[in-house]
Amino acid sequence: MKKIVQLKKKPVRKIIHVDMDAFYASVEQLDNPSLRNKEVVVGGTSARGVVCAASYEARKFGVRSAMAIKIAKEKCPKASFIQPRMERYKEISRQIRKIFLDYTPLVEPLSLDEAYLDVTKNRKSIPYATTIAKEIKERIRSEIGLTASAGVGPNKFIAKLASEYDKPDGLVIVPPEKVSRFIAPLDVQRIPGVGPATQKKLAGMKIQKIKDLLDFPMENLVDRLGKAGSFFYQIARGDDDRPVNPDREVKSIGEETTFERDLLQKEQIIPILEQLALQVEKRLAKLDLKGKTVTLKVKYGDFKVHTRSRTMGEYIRNHADIISTVHLLIPKTEMGKRPVRLVGITVSNFYRPSRPEQLTLF
Repeated sequence: MKKIVQLKKKPVRKIIHVDMDAFYASVEQLDNPSLRNKEVVVGGTSARGVVCAASYEARKFGVRSAMAIKIAKEKCPKASFIQPRMERYKEISRQIRKIFLDYTPLVEPLSLDEAYLDVTKNRKSIPYATTIAKEIKERIRSEIGLTASAGVGPNKFIAKLASEYDKPDGLVIVPPEKVSRFIAPLDVQRIPGVGPATQKKLAGMKIQKIKDLLDFPMENLVDRLGKAGSFFYQIARGDDDRPVNPDREVKSIGEETTFERDLLQKEQIIPILEQLALQVEKRLAKLDLKGKTVTLKVKYGDFKVHTRSRTMGEYIRNHADIISTVHLLIPKTEMGKRPVRLVGITVSNFYRPSRPEQLTLF
Protein backbone atom coordinates (compact mmCIF):
# COMPACT_ATOMS: atom_id res chain seq x y z
CA MET A 1 0.00 0.00 0.00
CA LYS A 2 1.45 3.34 -1.09
CA LYS A 3 1.89 6.02 1.52
CA ILE A 4 0.03 9.21 0.60
CA VAL A 5 2.11 12.33 1.17
CA GLN A 6 0.10 15.46 1.70
CA LEU A 7 1.82 18.65 0.56
CA LYS A 8 1.63 21.48 3.03
CA LYS A 9 -0.09 24.58 1.74
CA LYS A 10 1.85 27.80 1.99
CA PRO A 11 0.43 29.95 4.78
CA VAL A 12 -1.42 32.96 3.40
CA ARG A 13 0.26 36.20 4.40
CA LYS A 14 -1.45 39.56 4.78
CA ILE A 15 0.72 42.32 3.36
CA ILE A 16 -0.09 46.03 3.12
CA HIS A 17 1.82 48.51 0.98
CA VAL A 18 1.26 52.14 2.01
CA ASP A 19 2.33 54.91 -0.37
CA MET A 20 1.88 58.56 0.54
CA ASP A 21 0.29 60.70 -2.15
CA ALA A 22 2.73 63.25 -3.70
CA PHE A 23 4.45 63.26 -0.31
CA TYR A 24 6.89 66.19 -0.45
CA ALA A 25 4.44 68.41 -2.33
CA SER A 26 1.60 67.43 0.02
CA VAL A 27 3.71 68.37 3.07
CA GLU A 28 4.37 71.78 1.52
CA GLN A 29 0.64 72.25 0.93
CA LEU A 30 -0.05 71.11 4.51
CA ASP A 31 2.38 73.62 6.01
CA ASN A 32 1.37 76.48 3.69
CA PRO A 33 -2.42 76.59 3.22
CA SER A 34 -2.06 79.13 0.39
CA LEU A 35 -0.56 76.31 -1.74
CA ARG A 36 -3.48 73.91 -1.30
CA ASN A 37 -5.20 72.84 -4.51
CA LYS A 38 -2.45 74.59 -6.48
CA GLU A 39 0.47 73.49 -8.65
CA VAL A 40 3.49 72.72 -6.44
CA VAL A 41 6.84 71.32 -7.59
CA VAL A 42 9.49 70.27 -5.08
CA GLY A 43 13.07 69.92 -6.28
CA GLY A 44 16.33 71.68 -7.06
CA THR A 45 15.47 75.16 -8.29
CA SER A 46 18.58 75.58 -10.47
CA ALA A 47 18.37 74.98 -14.24
CA ARG A 48 20.01 71.57 -13.76
CA GLY A 49 17.86 70.56 -10.79
CA VAL A 50 15.44 67.65 -10.86
CA VAL A 51 11.82 67.26 -9.73
CA CYS A 52 11.54 65.28 -6.49
CA ALA A 53 7.75 65.52 -6.26
CA ALA A 54 4.85 67.27 -7.98
CA SER A 55 1.38 67.90 -6.61
CA TYR A 56 -1.49 66.27 -8.46
CA GLU A 57 -2.47 69.72 -9.72
CA ALA A 58 0.99 70.06 -11.35
CA ARG A 59 0.85 66.53 -12.73
CA LYS A 60 -2.13 67.54 -14.88
CA PHE A 61 0.36 69.67 -16.85
CA GLY A 62 2.68 66.71 -17.40
CA VAL A 63 5.15 67.39 -14.57
CA ARG A 64 6.64 64.16 -13.22
CA SER A 65 9.26 63.02 -10.72
CA ALA A 66 12.83 62.83 -12.08
CA MET A 67 12.01 65.42 -14.76
CA ALA A 68 14.52 68.25 -15.20
CA ILE A 69 13.31 71.44 -13.47
CA LYS A 70 13.86 73.35 -16.71
CA ILE A 71 11.32 71.14 -18.49
CA ALA A 72 8.90 71.30 -15.54
CA LYS A 73 8.94 75.12 -15.70
CA GLU A 74 8.16 75.00 -19.41
CA LYS A 75 5.22 72.68 -18.81
CA CYS A 76 3.85 74.45 -15.73
CA PRO A 77 5.24 78.00 -15.46
CA LYS A 78 2.63 79.07 -12.86
CA ALA A 79 3.69 76.38 -10.36
CA SER A 80 5.38 77.21 -7.07
CA PHE A 81 8.90 75.73 -7.22
CA ILE A 82 10.16 74.85 -3.74
CA GLN A 83 13.47 73.58 -2.42
CA PRO A 84 13.14 70.23 -0.55
CA ARG A 85 13.00 70.42 3.26
CA MET A 86 14.34 66.99 4.12
CA GLU A 87 14.25 67.45 7.89
CA ARG A 88 10.55 68.28 7.76
CA TYR A 89 9.79 65.30 5.51
CA LYS A 90 11.75 63.01 7.84
CA GLU A 91 9.79 64.37 10.81
CA ILE A 92 6.46 63.58 9.13
CA SER A 93 7.79 60.19 7.99
CA ARG A 94 8.63 59.30 11.61
CA GLN A 95 5.07 60.18 12.65
CA ILE A 96 3.66 57.94 9.92
CA ARG A 97 5.96 55.06 10.85
CA LYS A 98 4.86 55.39 14.48
CA ILE A 99 1.30 54.70 13.30
CA PHE A 100 2.50 51.63 11.37
CA LEU A 101 4.31 50.27 14.43
CA ASP A 102 1.10 50.43 16.46
CA TYR A 103 -0.07 47.50 14.31
CA THR A 104 3.05 45.44 13.58
CA PRO A 105 6.82 45.40 14.19
CA LEU A 106 7.26 44.06 10.63
CA VAL A 107 7.55 47.39 8.80
CA GLU A 108 9.93 47.67 5.84
CA PRO A 109 10.40 51.29 4.72
CA LEU A 110 11.25 51.69 1.04
CA SER A 111 11.71 55.45 1.33
CA LEU A 112 10.38 58.29 3.47
CA ASP A 113 6.94 57.96 1.88
CA GLU A 114 6.26 54.25 1.38
CA ALA A 115 6.55 50.99 3.30
CA TYR A 116 5.47 47.37 3.44
CA LEU A 117 3.68 46.02 6.52
CA ASP A 118 3.20 42.34 7.35
CA VAL A 119 0.01 42.21 9.43
CA THR A 120 -0.54 38.43 9.27
CA LYS A 121 -0.08 38.50 13.03
CA ASN A 122 -0.62 41.99 14.37
CA ARG A 123 -0.46 43.77 17.69
CA LYS A 124 -4.19 44.50 17.79
CA SER A 125 -5.28 40.97 16.81
CA ILE A 126 -7.39 42.40 13.98
CA PRO A 127 -8.38 39.51 11.70
CA TYR A 128 -8.64 41.49 8.46
CA ALA A 129 -5.79 43.35 6.75
CA THR A 130 -8.40 45.52 5.04
CA THR A 131 -9.58 46.81 8.41
CA ILE A 132 -6.00 47.69 9.37
CA ALA A 133 -5.37 49.46 6.06
CA LYS A 134 -8.54 51.54 6.51
CA GLU A 135 -7.56 52.46 10.07
CA ILE A 136 -4.04 53.47 9.02
CA LYS A 137 -5.32 55.66 6.18
CA GLU A 138 -7.83 57.36 8.49
CA ARG A 139 -5.22 57.95 11.20
CA ILE A 140 -2.76 59.47 8.71
CA ARG A 141 -5.55 61.79 7.55
CA SER A 142 -6.82 62.78 11.01
CA GLU A 143 -3.53 62.85 12.99
CA ILE A 144 -1.20 64.25 10.32
CA GLY A 145 -3.43 65.82 7.68
CA LEU A 146 -2.18 63.91 4.64
CA THR A 147 -3.63 61.23 2.38
CA ALA A 148 -2.14 57.84 1.56
CA SER A 149 -2.94 55.08 -0.89
CA ALA A 150 -2.82 51.47 0.27
CA GLY A 151 -2.80 48.07 -1.34
CA VAL A 152 -3.59 44.78 0.39
CA GLY A 153 -2.49 41.41 -0.94
CA PRO A 154 -0.98 38.03 -0.08
CA ASN A 155 2.59 39.20 -0.89
CA LYS A 156 4.73 42.28 -1.53
CA PHE A 157 4.40 42.26 -5.31
CA ILE A 158 0.61 42.21 -5.25
CA ALA A 159 0.30 44.73 -2.40
CA LYS A 160 2.50 47.26 -4.21
CA LEU A 161 0.63 46.86 -7.50
CA ALA A 162 -2.64 47.32 -5.63
CA SER A 163 -1.49 50.56 -3.93
CA GLU A 164 -0.60 52.04 -7.35
CA TYR A 165 -3.93 51.09 -8.89
CA ASP A 166 -6.18 53.86 -7.55
CA LYS A 167 -4.13 56.90 -6.49
CA PRO A 168 -4.59 59.29 -4.81
CA ASP A 169 -6.30 58.27 -1.57
CA GLY A 170 -7.04 54.79 -2.87
CA LEU A 171 -7.52 51.43 -1.17
CA VAL A 172 -7.38 48.30 -3.32
CA ILE A 173 -7.69 44.76 -1.91
CA VAL A 174 -6.57 41.73 -3.91
CA PRO A 175 -7.45 38.47 -2.11
CA PRO A 176 -5.49 35.30 -3.06
CA GLU A 177 -8.28 33.92 -5.26
CA LYS A 178 -8.28 37.09 -7.42
CA VAL A 179 -4.50 37.46 -7.88
CA SER A 180 -4.30 35.77 -11.30
CA ARG A 181 -7.13 37.84 -12.73
CA PHE A 182 -5.62 41.05 -11.29
CA ILE A 183 -2.10 40.67 -12.70
CA ALA A 184 -2.77 38.85 -16.00
CA PRO A 185 -3.56 41.97 -18.13
CA LEU A 186 -0.74 44.11 -16.71
CA ASP A 187 2.33 45.03 -18.77
CA VAL A 188 5.53 43.11 -17.95
CA GLN A 189 7.20 46.43 -17.04
CA ARG A 190 5.25 46.26 -13.77
CA ILE A 191 7.42 43.33 -12.65
CA PRO A 192 10.40 44.34 -10.45
CA GLY A 193 13.61 44.08 -12.46
CA VAL A 194 12.08 44.52 -15.91
CA GLY A 195 13.92 47.49 -17.40
CA PRO A 196 14.25 48.54 -21.06
CA ALA A 197 16.79 45.81 -21.92
CA THR A 198 14.76 42.98 -20.35
CA GLN A 199 11.57 44.36 -21.84
CA LYS A 200 13.17 44.22 -25.28
CA LYS A 201 14.20 40.59 -24.73
CA LEU A 202 10.69 39.70 -23.59
CA ALA A 203 9.16 41.48 -26.58
CA GLY A 204 11.37 39.33 -28.80
CA MET A 205 9.73 36.33 -27.14
CA LYS A 206 6.29 37.90 -27.79
CA ILE A 207 5.83 38.55 -24.07
CA GLN A 208 4.16 41.90 -23.45
CA LYS A 209 1.64 41.14 -20.71
CA ILE A 210 2.20 39.18 -17.50
CA LYS A 211 -0.25 36.54 -18.75
CA ASP A 212 2.08 35.88 -21.72
CA LEU A 213 4.70 34.50 -19.31
CA LEU A 214 2.35 31.64 -18.44
CA ASP A 215 2.97 30.10 -21.88
CA PHE A 216 6.63 29.42 -21.06
CA PRO A 217 8.01 26.59 -18.86
CA MET A 218 10.47 27.75 -16.23
CA GLU A 219 13.36 26.01 -18.03
CA ASN A 220 12.75 28.09 -21.17
CA LEU A 221 12.64 31.35 -19.22
CA VAL A 222 15.83 30.52 -17.32
CA ASP A 223 17.54 29.52 -20.56
CA ARG A 224 16.63 32.83 -22.20
CA LEU A 225 16.80 35.21 -19.23
CA GLY A 226 19.11 33.57 -16.70
CA LYS A 227 18.28 33.64 -12.98
CA ALA A 228 15.63 36.30 -13.52
CA GLY A 229 13.63 33.79 -15.58
CA SER A 230 12.84 31.78 -12.44
CA PHE A 231 11.64 34.91 -10.64
CA PHE A 232 9.45 35.94 -13.59
CA TYR A 233 7.95 32.44 -13.73
CA GLN A 234 6.89 32.66 -10.07
CA ILE A 235 5.70 36.27 -10.27
CA ALA A 236 3.48 35.52 -13.29
CA ARG A 237 1.68 33.03 -11.05
CA GLY A 238 1.31 35.55 -8.26
CA ASP A 239 3.97 33.91 -6.08
CA ASP A 240 6.37 36.17 -4.18
CA ASP A 241 8.10 34.75 -1.11
CA ARG A 242 10.12 37.88 -0.28
CA PRO A 243 9.66 38.59 3.44
CA VAL A 244 8.89 42.00 4.88
CA ASN A 245 12.29 42.92 6.30
CA PRO A 246 12.32 45.66 8.96
CA ASP A 247 16.15 45.67 8.97
CA ARG A 248 16.52 46.24 5.22
CA GLU A 249 19.33 48.67 4.44
CA VAL A 250 19.95 50.17 1.02
CA LYS A 251 23.56 49.59 -0.09
CA SER A 252 23.56 51.50 -3.38
CA ILE A 253 21.37 53.59 -5.69
CA GLY A 254 21.87 53.32 -9.43
CA GLU A 255 20.33 53.87 -12.84
CA GLU A 256 21.35 52.39 -16.18
CA THR A 257 20.06 52.26 -19.72
CA THR A 258 20.63 50.04 -22.76
CA PHE A 259 20.79 51.81 -26.13
CA GLU A 260 18.67 50.72 -29.08
CA ARG A 261 21.92 50.62 -31.08
CA ASP A 262 25.54 50.72 -29.99
CA LEU A 263 26.96 54.24 -29.69
CA LEU A 264 30.54 55.15 -30.57
CA GLN A 265 30.66 58.92 -30.06
CA LYS A 266 31.09 60.27 -26.53
CA GLU A 267 29.02 63.29 -27.55
CA GLN A 268 26.04 60.95 -28.00
CA ILE A 269 26.52 59.30 -24.61
CA ILE A 270 27.20 62.31 -22.34
CA PRO A 271 23.59 63.69 -22.44
CA ILE A 272 22.33 60.23 -21.48
CA LEU A 273 24.72 60.12 -18.52
CA GLU A 274 23.44 63.58 -17.51
CA GLN A 275 19.88 62.23 -17.42
CA LEU A 276 20.95 59.16 -15.42
CA ALA A 277 22.67 61.43 -12.90
CA LEU A 278 19.42 63.41 -12.53
CA GLN A 279 17.49 60.20 -11.88
CA VAL A 280 20.04 59.04 -9.28
CA GLU A 281 19.86 62.43 -7.55
CA LYS A 282 16.08 62.16 -7.37
CA ARG A 283 16.21 58.68 -5.81
CA LEU A 284 18.89 59.72 -3.31
CA ALA A 285 16.79 62.72 -2.29
CA LYS A 286 13.69 60.56 -1.87
CA LEU A 287 15.59 58.22 0.46
CA ASP A 288 17.47 61.11 2.10
CA LEU A 289 20.83 59.48 1.35
CA LYS A 290 24.27 60.83 0.51
CA GLY A 291 27.15 58.68 -0.73
CA LYS A 292 30.90 58.89 -1.12
CA THR A 293 31.47 56.45 -3.99
CA VAL A 294 30.37 56.97 -7.59
CA THR A 295 30.61 54.07 -10.05
CA LEU A 296 30.40 54.29 -13.83
CA LYS A 297 29.34 51.11 -15.63
CA VAL A 298 30.01 50.65 -19.34
CA LYS A 299 28.94 47.61 -21.38
CA TYR A 300 30.53 47.44 -24.82
CA GLY A 301 29.13 46.03 -28.04
CA ASP A 302 30.84 42.68 -27.37
CA PHE A 303 28.96 42.51 -24.00
CA LYS A 304 32.15 42.99 -21.95
CA VAL A 305 31.46 45.14 -18.87
CA HIS A 306 33.88 47.60 -17.27
CA THR A 307 33.16 49.47 -14.04
CA ARG A 308 35.20 52.37 -12.74
CA SER A 309 34.71 53.91 -9.30
CA ARG A 310 35.88 56.96 -7.41
CA THR A 311 35.47 57.60 -3.67
CA MET A 312 35.14 61.25 -2.72
CA GLY A 313 36.39 62.98 0.41
CA GLU A 314 32.86 64.06 1.32
CA TYR A 315 29.31 62.76 0.96
CA ILE A 316 27.45 63.91 -2.14
CA ARG A 317 23.92 63.70 -3.50
CA ASN A 318 23.32 66.38 -6.13
CA HIS A 319 23.45 65.97 -9.87
CA ALA A 320 26.39 68.34 -10.41
CA ASP A 321 28.69 66.41 -8.05
CA ILE A 322 27.64 63.05 -9.47
CA ILE A 323 28.14 64.00 -13.12
CA SER A 324 31.45 65.79 -12.47
CA THR A 325 32.74 62.59 -10.87
CA VAL A 326 31.49 60.57 -13.84
CA HIS A 327 33.48 62.86 -16.15
CA LEU A 328 36.61 61.98 -14.16
CA LEU A 329 35.87 58.28 -14.67
CA ILE A 330 35.15 58.39 -18.43
CA PRO A 331 38.87 58.60 -19.44
CA LYS A 332 39.44 55.36 -17.52
CA THR A 333 37.05 53.57 -19.89
CA GLU A 334 37.20 52.97 -23.63
CA MET A 335 34.16 55.12 -24.27
CA GLY A 336 34.64 56.87 -27.61
CA LYS A 337 36.99 54.13 -28.83
CA ARG A 338 34.66 51.12 -28.74
CA PRO A 339 30.93 50.85 -29.44
CA VAL A 340 28.94 51.14 -26.19
CA ARG A 341 25.78 49.14 -25.56
CA LEU A 342 24.88 50.23 -22.00
CA VAL A 343 25.90 52.84 -19.43
CA GLY A 344 24.99 53.12 -15.76
CA ILE A 345 25.72 55.32 -12.73
CA THR A 346 25.65 54.11 -9.13
CA VAL A 347 26.21 55.94 -5.85
CA SER A 348 27.14 53.92 -2.75
CA ASN A 349 29.09 54.08 0.53
CA PHE A 350 26.28 56.00 2.21
CA TYR A 351 26.39 58.27 5.21
CA ARG A 352 24.69 56.70 8.21
CA PRO A 353 23.87 58.75 11.31
CA SER A 354 25.91 56.36 13.48
CA ARG A 355 29.05 57.33 11.53
CA PRO A 356 30.78 60.70 12.00
CA GLU A 357 30.57 62.79 8.82
CA GLN A 358 33.70 64.47 7.51
CA LEU A 359 32.60 68.03 6.78
CA THR A 360 34.04 70.01 3.88
CA LEU A 361 35.65 73.38 4.65
CA PHE A 362 34.03 75.05 1.63
